[in-house]
Amino acid sequence: MSKFKFALLSSILLFPTMSMAEENEVAQNASSLTANLKRIAVQYNQNSVTNKKDDANYPGTYSSDEQEVFTGLFDGNIEYNNDSLVWLNSLFMEYGKSETNENGKKTKSENADKILLTTDYTHKIWKLEEGIIGPFVNLGYQTEFTTFEGDDGRSYRTKILRGKTGLKLYEGKYFKELYAAAVEEADFTYGDTNMKTAGEIGYQFEYPIREDMKFVSNGFFRKFFIYDKYRNTDFKFEAETNNRLDVTIVGNLSFAPFVNYKIAKTRGASKSRSDTTVGLSLGYQTDYKIW
Repeated sequence: MSKFKFALLSSILLFPTMSMAEENEVAQNASSLTANLKRIAVQYNQNSVTNKKDDANYPGTYSSDEQEVFTGLFDGNIEYNNDSLVWLNSLFMEYGKSETNENGKKTKSENADKILLTTDYTHKIWKLEEGIIGPFVNLGYQTEFTTFEGDDGRSYRTKILRGKTGLKLYEGKYFKELYAAAVEEADFTYGDTNMKTAGEIGYQFEYPIREDMKFVSNGFFRKFFIYDKYRNTDFKFEAETNNRLDVTIVGNLSFAPFVNYKIAKTRGASKSRSDTTVGLSLGYQTDYKIW
């Protein structure tokens, strides 16, 4: 592993500990610990995939074309916040599968299959009228509920350890998160370790239209530059945007029409492939202040 990669992963693991030690040396800041159920939802959606063909160089979530499916989603975190830092520990899960039976042949397709566990630390440097700007480090582990079949006929499951470090705007007026980061991935999907280096930008955006309605959007673009090994399924780039219109029904229960779009190109594919998802969701969200 190169010195840069080792330094990046080390900083991700040590930065929160060092900063917490610094905090103990000064007067105790006003702090809070909050459990945020950002969204738990059931979605009914239809997918449309471009450049679809029998191509093992794309994951199964890029193959669910013109199929109607129900998807389950969970997005939540525990947030520690004080005058000098924000520390988030998050869990995101989604899954959706459809089955078709044509001419006696049953076909299964997944339009969503992801488990993402992350810890994210942002140090507050510049305080704005609304929000803060500062450096951040993020360590995440991505996997999935089900296995997929590789081009060698064997079953595999996504296993990626991903580290990020960069600069972030957090809790702005409309941009709840806006960041640019260097990314280092350790991909264990196929057994041995494949290290990859990338750059990434991402955002979370909320715009209140009226008291009971708001537009919500989030997404990212990730471009890979360096690989340890060659695999057909390695992404050259991937991008995603998720957009919905949250309409409050009663209390914390909301109804939302949505449009999601993702696009990627793998090293073994001749063309990029995109997936557009439109649908309706029924969701619930709430916050619980622990202290």
